[in-house]
Formats: sequence, C-alpha cells, structure tokens
Amino acid sequence: MAESVLVVVDMQNDFVNGALGTKEAEAIVPDVSELVGYFKGTVVFTQDTHDENYLNTQEGKHLPVPHCIKDTDGWQLVPSLVKWQEEHQSQVFEKPQFGSKALAEAMAQLHATKGISDITLVGICTDICVLSNAILMKAFLPEVPIKVVANCCAGVTPAQHEAALTAMKSCQIEIV
Repeated sequence: MAESVLVVVDMQNDFVNGALGTKEAEAIVPDVSELVGYFKGTVVFTQDTHDENYLNTQEGKHLPVPHCIKDTDGWQLVPSLVKWQEEHQSQVFEKPQFGSKALAEAMAQLHATKGISDITLVGICTDICVLSNAILMKAFLPEVPIKVVANCCAGVTPAQHEAALTAMKSCQIEIV
C-alpha cells in the first residue's frame, strides 16, 4: 500500500536562530513540530551540511556566512525535532548543496518498492532548499503529487517566500 512521505527541510539551529536565523523561521517551529508529531506516514529530514572550507565553495562565495558546519550546534536540528527524529530513528539526508540528489533517489526507490501516494515538504528556506527539493521530487517522481505546506515554511524574506510558493505552484506543486 502506497504511503505518504513528509520531508522536513533544513530545520536547523543556524536557520532558525543562528547565523541565518529569522523571526519567520522561529515562528514556524511549533507548527512544523506539531505536523511531524501527528503525520501518518514516513518522515525524513534534510540537513544542510558544510565543512570548514565553506567560504571557498561556490555557495560560500555567493553567501559568505558560515553556517551549518557539520557537528556544530548550528548544524543540529532544532531541539523539538532532533528529539523526535532520534526517538523514531527517522532518516536524515545530509546535503552539501540546496537540493539532495540522495533524497530524490531514495524517494524514487521507495516509490518503486512500496509506492508513495504523495510527498509533502516543509521547512527552511522556502526560496532555496524547499524549492530545490520540491523540484527534484517532481523531476524524479512526476506522477506523485508533491505538496508544500506554506505556513510550515519560511523564506529568506517574506517576499521571497511568496515568490517561491508562486514558482512551485507554476510547476504543479500543490501549495497547502
């Protein structure tokens, strides 16, 4: 029987209240935690993951703010989600770039073996990593409905959040 999948994108300390944190990101933590707690299906997480060489990368040259350096506090999932993830041994996909090819491949494999009825994404940043991963899911699984929960996402700015939701809607990703 096909199952629903929830992808929790980059709900990490550095994006909530750390190096790149915003009040909008802080505001979605309770709603994301609540959704994860009652979601009926498979829950997976992504974790933006960089090393000390970050500033020398393509991304680091465009965004020269060290963040999500592996094994730092900023790299960790927010406390309410890390506890849930550990208790449920939910899979975490570390990703050194915006989109996770490993996540997309794992979802394609899950769909081939068990079936996926739909994939829902939540998290940070709507206009960068949520958008990138939603588009990847759509590319790898074009017939699986892809959804994004708008009030469980935060962008770099509110305007960029809205622009990303509009772009995803244009790509036949359902905004709920």
